[in-house]
Amino acid sequence: MLKSKTFVKKTRSGGIMKIVREHYLRDDIWCGSEFCTECKQDESVLQKDACIESNLCVFPHYLLPDTNVVLSQVITGFTSVTYTPFLFYRETYIEREPGESANDRNDRAIRVSTKWYSDHLKNARTEEGLRIVLLTNDRENKDKSEEAGLLTYRCEEYIKSLIANPELVDRLALTNDDKNDITSSKVLFPEHLPLSRIQSGIKSGTFLQGTFRASRDNYLEATVFVHGEGDESTEVLIQGLQNLNRAVHQDLVAVEMLPQNQWVGPSSVVLQDEGPKDDDVTGDDEEEKALKGAVVGAGPRKPTARVVGIIKRNWRPFCGMLFLSQIKEATRHLFTPADRRIPRIRIETRQASTLAGQRIMVAIDGWPKHSRYPNGHFVRSLGCAGDKETETEVLLLEHDVPHQDFSQAVLSFLPKMPWSITEEDMAVREDLRHLTVCSVDPPGCTDIDDALHCRDLPNGNQEVGVHIADVSHFIRPGNALDQEAASRGTTVYLTGRRIDMVPELLSSNLCSLRCNVERLAFSCIWEINEKAEIIKTRFAKSVINSKASLTYAEAQMRIDDTSMNDDITKSLRGLNRLAKILKRQRIEKGALTLSSPEVRFHIDSETHDPIDLQTKELKDTNSMVEEFMLLANISVAQKIYEEFSECALLRKHPAPPPSNYDILNKAAKSKNLVIHTDSAKALADSLDAARVDNFPYFNTLLRILATRCMMQAVYFCSGMDSDFHHYGLASPIYTHFTSPIRRYSDIIVHRLLAVAIGADSTYPDLMDKHKQSALCNNLNYRHKMAQYAQRASVAFHTQLFFKSRGIMNEEGFILFVRKNAIIILIPKFGLEGTVFFENKNKPSPKLVFNDEVATTLTVEGHTFNMFDKVKVTISLDASNIQHQKIRMSLVEPVIPGVSVAPSEPNEPEAKKAKLDH
Repeated sequence: MLKSKTFVKKTRSGGIMKIVREHYLRDDIWCGSEFCTECKQDESVLQKDACIESNLCVFPHYLLPDTNVVLSQVITGFTSVTYTPFLFYRETYIEREPGESANDRNDRAIRVSTKWYSDHLKNARTEEGLRIVLLTNDRENKDKSEEAGLLTYRCEEYIKSLIANPELVDRLALTNDDKNDITSSKVLFPEHLPLSRIQSGIKSGTFLQGTFRASRDNYLEATVFVHGEGDESTEVLIQGLQNLNRAVHQDLVAVEMLPQNQWVGPSSVVLQDEGPKDDDVTGDDEEEKALKGAVVGAGPRKPTARVVGIIKRNWRPFCGMLFLSQIKEATRHLFTPADRRIPRIRIETRQASTLAGQRIMVAIDGWPKHSRYPNGHFVRSLGCAGDKETETEVLLLEHDVPHQDFSQAVLSFLPKMPWSITEEDMAVREDLRHLTVCSVDPPGCTDIDDALHCRDLPNGNQEVGVHIADVSHFIRPGNALDQEAASRGTTVYLTGRRIDMVPELLSSNLCSLRCNVERLAFSCIWEINEKAEIIKTRFAKSVINSKASLTYAEAQMRIDDTSMNDDITKSLRGLNRLAKILKRQRIEKGALTLSSPEVRFHIDSETHDPIDLQTKELKDTNSMVEEFMLLANISVAQKIYEEFSECALLRKHPAPPPSNYDILNKAAKSKNLVIHTDSAKALADSLDAARVDNFPYFNTLLRILATRCMMQAVYFCSGMDSDFHHYGLASPIYTHFTSPIRRYSDIIVHRLLAVAIGADSTYPDLMDKHKQSALCNNLNYRHKMAQYAQRASVAFHTQLFFKSRGIMNEEGFILFVRKNAIIILIPKFGLEGTVFFENKNKPSPKLVFNDEVATTLTVEGHTFNMFDKVKVTISLDASNIQHQKIRMSLVEPVIPGVSVAPSEPNEPEAKKAKLDH
């Protein structure tokens, strides 16, 4: 059936254009009820209806929630939803009446649908008949529904009537009436400006908009990342609860700059999390003190602003734990999120005793100006706090890592097994199965992306090949498998667990370049002379048969063992020799060699607990593989940009702004050294020259600090940017080509390269720079969140390790100095921890903080400098079960009243842990 409307529109030239809009309606859609006697049913999709016991509805019934109920109760956090089933069915379609708002038409359409369902199911195959219950929280809609004879309830009214599911009451999102019920009459925050005023203010330049980023260390401080014209952007500082004005981490906010005489510096104080107090629940004196403002920083003043409005909330369900009120039989409690950047959330629940000690999820419903905390509701329980499975689930959810099983729709696009290379495959590929190709990876690696070969050529040069798994052969553009990989963006490597970007059949089997099996590859092959200069480069789709899958240690052993002279070993030695020359050449051009402490856990095969922890040892073979992967990425970047200047997917590393180096310069000055940061080359040379007698680890510490000064490397589309430079690699152009099993960016680069060499055909999205740019934004986000999740996993397993070990004494170095604490790095474990010099149970020692020439902290006459050597005790502080942390206490130097080593914490628990282990 067809609804048709004709419009007349004037054109720019003064003519008349006739526009016809057609709307197609159907009358063959199944109503969805298995009890229906009217519709033709598809028996394959029938499901047994669940029985819900209700005091209000003591008869079989279906629920029809209106749009606002769906918005507030089902998908809290989403900004809009289209409730459109009625738009396509003849019996429920209605025209919008003159003067009728879209919302009123929507409500009327839902009432029409309810009436149609009620009539349609009158003769349903049930003993008591079937009725339709409309759920709405809109008073006007409810009144009109009842006038029309429809059975209608408010959502809360219906949920509270349920007999068998009383826990659902806790999951009710608060309505506006509810929100006002649980807040005080006292206004605590300024009113948010309406969106219309915000938009005009941004247009006139009165306000700025940007992303709100809360501080992890100071709940009274945040920054707003303001996007400017072109690539220009800046950060403004927000301090004090009223200036923060109910913004939540990652919200898009509007800010107003404060007068310059009100600008402040970032706080140097680390605020310890003492946990919520009873006062936090009832809200009185503690709220008053907190609202008086933040601790103003003593450092250089920065542009400072206040939040005047929220443009877009970025709320999601948050993981955390419930802090129970001490008031007897209270139903109002505070939820403490796992992420310290998220404020505590006030919820109502009748099952608090059951939820105590569990990790739960809570959603925010709103944040009234009268409330110290946002209001929210319980979503679901995740399991017991401290349990490995629960904690892993929490860190995956908190870092938005897609980790659900692959759907059947995705799996349906996998190749059928048994799989083998066909004649059709061979027709478009080079046969390189005769080459001595081998892979070199970490122990236990099953998703082998890359393999290498090196052989002598008759002219005295060498041929070097980097062979990369041809994942794009198996994942074709636009299908469900491709869409899922694009959404996930990257494989996430947790301690003892891997979250694959693509199904295991590909990641660990058909795409993995395992030894002694034939695999499809994408090869980058160079002719290189003795000086490691590239004479010729070519790219080809290929078939390889790896002759060995080696670990870095095994490859190093072959290179070092002079008695071994087989083809694999000769290939490795040739690769290693050239790699050293390539690395030297890169460093001479200004490439940075930085450092970050990385740890490796040895996991018990039965309990899956960490039984040993040590920093990763890098061998020459690590560098060997890295050099040729870098070279392949640069060569491919040049090729795809040459062919597709507007839509090449590239990777850049921006140069840090000069202010980023402040901490590095102060650290160097403390040892009477100067670090030049004018360019990457100047920085690299300065770091090479920075040595201190009798302090061999100093240079490593300085490089660790230099790493913290760097900007994040990002993916971008060549047609949407003009700065391609990779600062860290000192390369004018770069991309990712070498890891398509675990990075979706590399799959796109493979597709571009395949089109460039005529090995595959293109498709519209690949040549659309705007879609490429949007894809890059998702890849950058997924990559960043994967890094954070991996660090969180390491932190959790480090806690497990020290829980079983009890107290340990170790030597470390001061990495940072704060007003009230020093942050220590323990090289043996690659572990950082904080030593505080203020204790709420003891008189505070005399502290003098200096942050002018060099950053120092004097405690009772003893001065601590960056990089000073200290000795600390390390133990697990489990007093806050949600935020368990590694606790460090100073042993040396001895400072009276401060250097007191803690006793064995939770001694029975520690002994039990050792016994269980």
